[in-house]
Amino acid sequence: MSQKQEPDDELWLRLRTGDEQAFLTLYRRRQGALHRFALHMSGSAGVAEDITQEVFLALLREECAYDPERGTLSGYLFGIARKLVLRHLERTRSDVTLENGEHSGGAGKAPTSAVDLLADLTQREKIQALRRAVAALPSRYREVVVLCDLEEVDYAVAAAAIGCPIGTVRSRLHRARALLLEKLNHERQPRAAVNALRPIRSWI
Repeated sequence: MSQKQEPDDELWLRLRTGDEQAFLTLYRRRQGALHRFALHMSGSAGVAEDITQEVFLALLREECAYDPERGTLSGYLFGIARKLVLRHLERTRSDVTLENGEHSGGAGKAPTSAVDLLADLTQREKIQALRRAVAALPSRYREVVVLCDLEEVDYAVAAAAIGCPIGTVRSRLHRARALLLEKLNHERQPRAAVNALRPIRSWI
């Protein structure tokens, strides 16, 4: 019979009294999602690893500002990771992709279904195409997609991590999904053209 999972806030209180096991439990529970978030946002496994470690080091510091009355620990940790990612992006000036996508002429058109767009791709190609599309989003859209769609955190946690109203998360996510579908559609069209030109194999 499995034991009930101890809530994050209880682990947090134990951690603040020096309980090493509480820290390890929190680390195992949350580091995977934080690492994936940092990886999708930065595009670098090394940077993601460094950011994940820094998030948990911040949790151990005396000046750690987490307050259970103001939100969840998960949202707080994602918020630290987000700040570190943005700091990295500003330093490296790597966040220069698709800002003009917001002003594309096709904004008034309803996006084609993602299922239809990906129906002719293999599973590996789907994943690679999605990763490229997510990586090409501006950071404010990329972060909501990673948090809400890939990590499946609720809107309240995402809003706390980003530091904006829930309505802003919803609107950014709506726009981000439209941009993703547009990007995937562009990727599918050249592939279809190439396949049409490919010669039929001879039986010889």
